[in-house]
Amino acid sequence: MWRFNNTTPLYLQIVSFMSMDIVSGKLLPGERLPTVRDLASTTAVNPNTVQKALTELERKGLCYTERTSGRFVTNDAAAITAARDEFASSFTSEYVEKMRSIGYNDSAISAAVADCINNVEVESNA
Repeated sequence: MWRFNNTTPLYLQIVSFMSMDIVSGKLLPGERLPTVRDLASTTAVNPNTVQKALTELERKGLCYTERTSGRFVTNDAAAITAARDEFASSFTSEYVEKMRSIGYNDSAISAAVADCINNVEVESNA
């Protein structure tokens, strides 16, 4: 399900959603991406906006175009890893900023992360 917000341009949100699908493995290396028309229909977004998003994904190295066959997820593991690392850095920075804004210092933030990891491990093993 595509849920857009009004604070970020649509094409960047599409890039983010599709990048997340690529780095998480939901879209596999070499997998054919939906056409511009299909994505526009699915997302209820103008085809020009979808085209701009796919062009940006290609610029980032997360997909490539085969002239007569369409667009495909990159087979470049390094590009996928770099995008995954970019997401992780962004998520971590956002978390640290929010924790600092409520008065946590770095050691308290580290302890909170460790507690969370331990709790998730316990829950997933139960």
